[in-house]
Amino acid sequence: MEKKSKMWMRFPGGKSKTLTLSYDDGVEQDVRLMKLMKQHGLKGTFNLNSGRFAEEGTVYPPGTIHRPMTLQQAKALYKDSGMEVAVHGLTHPFLEQLSPVQCTWEVVADRERLEKEFGTIVRGMAYPYGTYNDSVVECLRACGIVYARTVISSHSFALPSDWLRLQATCHHKDPMLMELARKFAEKIPDRAPRMFYLWGHSYEFEADQNWNVMEEFAGYMGGRDDVWYATNLEIYDYIEAWGRLVFSADGTRIYNPTAYSLWYCADGECGVIRPGETK
Repeated sequence: MEKKSKMWMRFPGGKSKTLTLSYDDGVEQDVRLMKLMKQHGLKGTFNLNSGRFAEEGTVYPPGTIHRPMTLQQAKALYKDSGMEVAVHGLTHPFLEQLSPVQCTWEVVADRERLEKEFGTIVRGMAYPYGTYNDSVVECLRACGIVYARTVISSHSFALPSDWLRLQATCHHKDPMLMELARKFAEKIPDRAPRMFYLWGHSYEFEADQNWNVMEEFAGYMGGRDDVWYATNLEIYDYIEAWGRLVFSADGTRIYNPTAYSLWYCADGECGVIRPGETK
């Protein structure tokens, strides 16, 4: 039998890498974080507890570090920003300690409120406290959540294999942060694409007085021609669409049944398969 060449997925524009961020709790420090992200062309996801927005007019005592935004502040920041808003539990509970009914309510109520206030369809999530079990995972699946981020650092650039137990590359406090960033930026994948996933809480930059960490990371990782900067959900949807490509038995023809233009690389040459196209 004739040996066929391997075809590898590429991100939009034929790019071999993608970078995304994930930050939790909807706190005031997200304003500075988002400004920094936009300055360097980064994108990401903000995981919000819609049941824990501060009351309008809230003034925090001096020295308060964890400062949740009001609903109006959150809408002014996140809505139509190009960033994704996602579930973080209505009241930020330990989901694995709840009954299935309570778990479902925490997820669905948060999702419904976020969709109403931000005019979007919310399908992603980060686990409150990073805790979960198999029952929680099944609850999320039933609630229409397609990915959920844990607090586990993989130190890897491999694409996710289990989206409902999604591991990040690292937290911004990780002492290996810039070492990993350099490895990601300097190597050009010749086969499988790579993903860098950074997570944290923006109030930690204020608590630790180290905004310079994110400034260095964003300045180094931003503006790269071979990186697709995307939200968590954008990456999920693209990878899922790529997985729906239909191949002929001998591998010489491909049909794209999705609404996405899907990029690939084979034998050192990259191309794109348009929606509904057969190549």
